This record gives sequence, C-alpha cells and structure tokens, in this order.
Amino acid sequence: MKKTRFTESQIIKALKEHENGRHAQELCRELGITTAAFYKWRQRYGGLEVKELKRMKELEEENARLKKMFAELSLVHHALKDAVEKKPVGPDEKKALVEFMVEEHGVSVRQACKASGVARSTYQYKATEKDDSLVEELLQSLVAKHPAIGFWQCFHRIRRMGHAWNHKRVYRVYSQLRLNIRRRHKKRLPARVKQALFQPEKVNQVWSVDFMSDSLWDGRKFRLLNIVDDYNREVLSMEADLSIPALRLIRVLEYLREFRGLPEMIRVDNGPEFISQKLEDWCRENKVRLLFIQPGKPTQNAYIERCNGSIRRELLNAYVFRTLSEVRQKADEWMEDYNHHRPHQALNFRTPVELLEEIVT
Repeated sequence: MKKTRFTESQIIKALKEHENGRHAQELCRELGITTAAFYKWRQRYGGLEVKELKRMKELEEENARLKKMFAELSLVHHALKDAVEKKPVGPDEKKALVEFMVEEHGVSVRQACKASGVARSTYQYKATEKDDSLVEELLQSLVAKHPAIGFWQCFHRIRRMGHAWNHKRVYRVYSQLRLNIRRRHKKRLPARVKQALFQPEKVNQVWSVDFMSDSLWDGRKFRLLNIVDDYNREVLSMEADLSIPALRLIRVLEYLREFRGLPEMIRVDNGPEFISQKLEDWCRENKVRLLFIQPGKPTQNAYIERCNGSIRRELLNAYVFRTLSEVRQKADEWMEDYNHHRPHQALNFRTPVELLEEIVT
C-alpha cells in the first residue's frame, strides 16, 4: 500500500473543516488531492477525534501483540501436548516431566499427572531391580560345559534342577549374555599344568614325540614322526608317510619296545594323534605316563624341538623330494649320521651312541 504524504492528524483536521462548512472541492484543491481520495478519508476517519484515533492505534497494537502472544502460547501448548502423547515418550520421560512440574512450578501431583497424561499409580510406582545372577551363573556353567547346546536344552536342564523360572525370563538373560548368537565351537582340551622341562637322569626315562610336515615335488603333503630319547639325544625313529594316525604311532612304539624297551614317560604336545583315546589306553596298559605340554608352549618340549630344527635345516629344506621313498631313504641316512657320527655339545662332544655304549659298559 502506497504511503500517503499526509498524517492522520492532518487528515482529521481537513475533515473537521469540511464538517464546519468548507466545500470539498476547495479542500481538495488546497491539499492537492482528488475528490475520490477525500471521500475515502471520510469513510475511514469520519467522526473521529485525534485522541480517539491515537487510542484506536494503541488498541490495534495491543490487539496485534496479544494475537501474537496467543499464537506462540498455542503453538507451545500443542507442541508439549504432542510430545507427551506421542508413543516414543515412555513412562520414564513422563514421570520426569511430572517431577519437574511439581518441583519447579509447585503444581500438585494430581494436576501434573493429568497434564502429562500419566496415571498417578504409574508415577508413584518404584521399580525394583531384578537379581538374575543365579540365572546367569547357571547359563554360563551349562554353556561352558556343553558348548554345543542351545537355549531350549539350557532351559530344560535348568527346570530339571528344580528352578521354576519361565522361559521368557531365562531367554532374556540368555540374550543379554549374547549366548543366542551362534558360537564357533573349538575343541576343548583338558587343563594342562605348567611344568618345568624335566631333565632325565638315565636312558629310557623320558621320550619326546613330535610331528613335522612338508610337501613333495608334486604338492602332496607328508608327515614325519620323530621320537627322541631326551637323555642321550638319540633319534629312535623317523617315520615318513602321507598320514600317520594314532594306530600307526602305537605300531612304531611297539616296534621300538622290541629292541629298546619302553620309557617311563612320553612327552607330547596336544595334537589329535596324541590326545587319542587309543594312545591313552595303550599307555595305561603298558604303564607309560603320557605327559602333555601346555598348548602354544613348544619350549616345554625343547629336546625334540631342537632336533626338529636340525631336521628342518639339514634335511627337509636341503632336498627336493619326489617320492616318499626318497624321504625315507634320506631320513634314514640323516638319522644314522646324527646318532653315530655327529658330536653334540650338550653331550660333551660325544655322539648319542657313544654315550649309550658308555652307560652299558
């Protein structure tokens, strides 16, 4: 709207002169306006005084301010109501809102609960923490002992123990412990006690047994079974084949018994051939103690590990083998040299066979 060059006071003054008898044409010529503009003035400001016009302006400004205030309050009210009534706002948030209204604004609990849309019983309820320690302990023990079982097996085992917990509570704890996530099972070994490396004092007191692996020229893998007497470092057997199961190991030990006898102890690692039930039964029948080292601790079987290092450097890495016959031939040659011709610093630069002969004589 184009702003007029006359103030409202000047307009009312001109209208008063018109009411006192002056002609409208004369006033229009004097003010430089059209008669249409003059009659619009009279429609809008006719019969008003300057004071009344000023008061009307103040009322209009007050009315505009109140309208704005009402709009803002209405917006805040609707926003608060919408926030309280929405589903994401749970009982805890509503209770916090009630506490804020009661403590900060002195509103009664009844009014605050009504405004927040929460029941007074809900506001006054005091939660008690659930003690699930016994459930957790039972679940952990069951899974540790039976790693392959799932939830329902655990639940029914717990019920058979005499506990009356329902499946929903047990499954809640089961999920909190993240036992519902599929577990990758690892073969469990009995606990191996850490022991110092036993130093034998006589022949056939302790034998060490271990496996090595390598590949032929055509890519086929083969294994090498090594048996060492820890007292005189003598290599008793080097058996080479594509596969050497526990029964093959027992057959080699039976062969050694024919000309060497059996040891009091056999030190091994935790390979599948050594933890076999068949080997354990054979050792029990022949009164041989089977001594296991800790997993991942090869230094606890240091005698044969030292021998394996020499076999790796001087035999397996030094030759290219095309057949198992070549492996067995070279292994026999290396064992003959190692036992009869190679001086050992640990034996005061004597060979294992020389030390054995000194003991016998």
